[in-house]
Amino acid sequence: MTHQPHVLLIGAGGMALAYSNVLKEMGIAPQVLGRGEASAATFAEATGIKPSTGDLSAQLADVDPNAVAIVTVNAHALAETTQTLMAHGIKRLLVEKPAALDLAEMATLQNAAQEAGAEVFVAYNRRFLASVLEADRMVAADGGVVSLRFDFSEPARRIGALGKPARELSTWFYGNSTHVIDLAFHFFGPPLALDARIAGQNGVDWHPDAGVFTGFGHREDGATIAWHANWVSPGRWGMEVLTRERRIILQPLEKLRVQTHDSFAEVDVALNDADDLAFKPGLLRQTKAFLTGEDAYRLVPLDDHAAHMAFYESIRTGTPYRLGQA
Repeated sequence: MTHQPHVLLIGAGGMALAYSNVLKEMGIAPQVLGRGEASAATFAEATGIKPSTGDLSAQLADVDPNAVAIVTVNAHALAETTQTLMAHGIKRLLVEKPAALDLAEMATLQNAAQEAGAEVFVAYNRRFLASVLEADRMVAADGGVVSLRFDFSEPARRIGALGKPARELSTWFYGNSTHVIDLAFHFFGPPLALDARIAGQNGVDWHPDAGVFTGFGHREDGATIAWHANWVSPGRWGMEVLTRERRIILQPLEKLRVQTHDSFAEVDVALNDADDLAFKPGLLRQTKAFLTGEDAYRLVPLDDHAAHMAFYESIRTGTPYRLGQA
């Protein structure tokens, strides 16, 4: 019989519900640690699992530190919650993106993980989409990426009406847009250099630093990457990965279209995406990777994500990035 790990599910909101669904599919009943009574009651009604509530440190008092944890709390609480879990002795954690909301918070979290000897992964579930798995296969078959362009445009007016905390809104780039940006660099790899521009300051009332993000970069082998995201105007996420043989189009990211040299037509590609349709897309494969090791190479270690933040800052702030810069 396969050993089932003792899984702590931290949080009782929407993402916790999504993880609960995939854990049930895997035959795992998590121990759920929530905060407020209202979200815990909603979670219990939906799943039949009653979360404990209140202060996290108090809830951990009787928890086996050999458990593994999946952290699904609100973005502004991710880093602090993860550090609390590691202080209790939890050594293996899957933390919802982006784990930390700025460079300073990330550095503190990294130091805490290193001191605790903890293995921490950041949950970028788009890497596990059926569309991405098939795109990866095509890229490998065609000899690699020649160029890539992506768009992380956000529906700013709808986001502004969500009532999110000010810090979560001001760091929305990391808390949400990096879903697309992480996926772009999953395909492209680390850049040698990036040149970025921002505009649209004060175009988005909840994000006055910038509303338009553009730029380009390259790898050592000459492959190029470019982006254009506009939060002021209507838009949506999307990506095109270009090889010598195909233009691979992911828009929406869960779907796949391909153009070849033979035609201007963009042809839909049939996907083995039953899991993405049954659960939050990519989440079942990602959770299996964390708990069983299946396709674990797609997981994002905390240190890798922290390293990526150095060039993400270029995109966010409109400043140049050069590999190895201080």
